[in-house]
Amino acid sequence: MVNRSCPAVVIAAPASGSGKTTVATGLMGALRSAGRRVAPFKVGPDYIDPGYHSLAAGLPGRNLDAVMVGADRIGPLFLHGSSGCDIAVVEGVMGLFDGKIDMTGPGEASAEGSTARVAAMLGAPVVLVVDARGHSQSLAAVLHGFSTYDSSVRIGGVILNRVGSDRHEQVLRQACERVGVPVLGSLPRMSELVVPSRHLGLITAVEHGGAATDAVDAMSALVAQFVDIEAVEALARSSVTAPAWNPALEVRPSGGAPVIAVAGGPAFTFGYTEHVELLRAAGADVAVFDPLRDGLPSDTAGVVLPGGFPEEHAAALAANELLLADIRTAAARGLPVHAECAGLLYLARRLDGHAMAGVVDVDAEFGNTLTLGYRDAVALESSTLFDAGSRVTGHEFHRTKLVDVRESAPAAWGWHKQGIDGRTAAREGFVQGGVHASYLHTHAAGNPESITRFVSAAHDYACV
Repeated sequence: MVNRSCPAVVIAAPASGSGKTTVATGLMGALRSAGRRVAPFKVGPDYIDPGYHSLAAGLPGRNLDAVMVGADRIGPLFLHGSSGCDIAVVEGVMGLFDGKIDMTGPGEASAEGSTARVAAMLGAPVVLVVDARGHSQSLAAVLHGFSTYDSSVRIGGVILNRVGSDRHEQVLRQACERVGVPVLGSLPRMSELVVPSRHLGLITAVEHGGAATDAVDAMSALVAQFVDIEAVEALARSSVTAPAWNPALEVRPSGGAPVIAVAGGPAFTFGYTEHVELLRAAGADVAVFDPLRDGLPSDTAGVVLPGGFPEEHAAALAANELLLADIRTAAARGLPVHAECAGLLYLARRLDGHAMAGVVDVDAEFGNTLTLGYRDAVALESSTLFDAGSRVTGHEFHRTKLVDVRESAPAAWGWHKQGIDGRTAAREGFVQGGVHASYLHTHAAGNPESITRFVSAAHDYACV
């Protein structure tokens, strides 16, 4: 059976901060209001924007990260996430041609994992969102450059954002007409649409609560009013021919149905949709719990502690002493625990002075330095997730740091850090018993064997 490739548009920009999230989220909501079933996607490793996409589209927001999952999986994952939909809206990352930074050579027009590369893989047109502040006739040169820089990318139109006046819009439309780029919309400056942000970007939709829904509704109304939705729909297309990704074909069932408790709620919001799909395909009974208020689900045989913002909820997490004690006791008995970033902080002794689970013999605190970037890592120890020597491409994204490290457990990962003075070796994370704790975010669709291994370990734990 040949899968229909869902029509798609990719929302990109010349640079970060141009308004991609406003336009993409608003477009999803406007199309949904028009009766369309919309598949929401985000290029790159970002966890926050997909939360707003989910509110707008009413379907799980998904990521298309060619660096983390491999270029060959982008088309199949797109087909999987857009199955049964009328149109897909793909929000880009950073500037159109920005991606994984390679300091070893001059690089290609479109960096690995860039929005441009993903658009080319999908065969989808790009709608360029331009922050109009400060632009006049020279916008023509900008659009000409973006339209001709990479022949594999087609700029299907432009949406002018933050336009100051009718006169300003007229001048900008003339510039676009000069280079033959259609104007699909013109959005006025609307300061009330700014969504609150913090040190790692927007405040997550889960934490922002009803205000997030109000913001999405406002974005949707803005786009519906000022963007030619019918023109965007007419532009949409894709040409993926690969079979759709199927989680059932990626993993091996464990032979039982071990309960895997996955942390959620406001403190643990960073997770990829495919992770849970793979856990279930491997036979796990997935139970989502909120560490702010819940206990461990009955018969828990494995715990997933994903990323998030525990530093914003440290006091409340510390107040749930029973859960902390249960996780500490179960981990000592060999409970498989997969902890990434926020999960690592939760397993520490203390976080910004608040008592945590104390599974890993370190303290953690908020810092002033942002650690950000892809890592080509190798597993240094065998664990409930990986064999020693397994290679993974992951992503770090945090401002916290570990302090007072007394832990004698082996490091989870090793990689080379690229600096101006060359490369240095780095070791990160911890492996002890059934616990794999690390700052490194991984994508299960890029490493499905880790899910088979983890669910199998949970099954064994349940049978003891």
